[in-house]
Amino acid sequence: MAGQVNLAPDEMRLVACGTGMPTARPKQAVSCWLLELGNGDKFLFDVGTGSNERIAALQIPYNYLDKVFLSHLHTDHFGDLDALFVGGALSGRQKPLRVWGPSGETPERGTKYAIEHLRKALTWDIDGRAGLTDPRGYFIETTEFDYKGVNKVIFRENGVTIRSIPAIHSLDGPVSFIVDWNGMKFVFGGDTYPNKWFAKYAKDADIAIHECFIAVPDMIEKFKFTPQSALSAGTQIHTAPEAFGKMMSIIKPRMAIAYHFFKDFDTSASILDGIRSTYAGPLSLSEDYMVWNITQDEIRVRMARVDGDVWPPPATEKPQLPDPSARIPYSDMINGGRYDVKDVIQPVYDRINKEYGINEKQE
Repeated sequence: MAGQVNLAPDEMRLVACGTGMPTARPKQAVSCWLLELGNGDKFLFDVGTGSNERIAALQIPYNYLDKVFLSHLHTDHFGDLDALFVGGALSGRQKPLRVWGPSGETPERGTKYAIEHLRKALTWDIDGRAGLTDPRGYFIETTEFDYKGVNKVIFRENGVTIRSIPAIHSLDGPVSFIVDWNGMKFVFGGDTYPNKWFAKYAKDADIAIHECFIAVPDMIEKFKFTPQSALSAGTQIHTAPEAFGKMMSIIKPRMAIAYHFFKDFDTSASILDGIRSTYAGPLSLSEDYMVWNITQDEIRVRMARVDGDVWPPPATEKPQLPDPSARIPYSDMINGGRYDVKDVIQPVYDRINKEYGINEKQE
């Protein structure tokens, strides 16, 4: 992130890595929030579709991006977890990816089941990297907690406490998260209909993120929803702007953050009008790469400057050399299809061996 400044020891920084609707677009990925603390900890809340690109643009070494908290299992909230998992391991995360997420009403609807089967779906991908790259990052450690837990601690490390509360969205299972650190409170609602748990436990948050869906008339006009479907999705499955405002007027955060809408010139006014009909306090209508710096004294809001031509940042530790014996060989049939280009590749080996003092040989 161009111009990134170090955090003060008592400071939080929040970066929006996905703020849009359930279908990602170039301007907005879907739900993903990076919370950085002055003690060095970094947490990702949701990793929705398209968000891995935003995460990469921030140029944070992947060893620091090993803690992910999933609010629920819609793909617009965890659809880029595979990219973060494999891409992060390939690009310098030298430790397992740690994932926290809620149980479901049945085991098959819980986070543990989803992650186990995601890992199975990636079998070919991961097996094909064996013996070629540092192997330490290709593991996932899943912590599944009870989605019915009310203000229950699910994480406590390094002075950071994270609790969960139930959310109301689509099926049993979604949750919201509350982070307490250094006398400050960060709340991430995920997707949820307004509920009594949020009203009680998010009260007086320093930062409160809550979904705020696009206004019903715009859903009908832009998405071509029927009026019946627009009313259901926009006011019952998701939170309408007027209801978002009512929740914020109850909890009174230092900064309210609305997300889960397409922020366009012809949609933002109706969202803002709906919110302001019920809430008059501090407000951010979020967009990707928006940044909030939070201390006890002030909250600063700005936009990150990112470089579209970034490469992965250097690893924080020395890479572990791969073990060639761990490679899974080609079949005789596929191996027999190799074309002999050793004569043009050998000069590359000669040059690299000489420059780096190694003695690698062609296969």
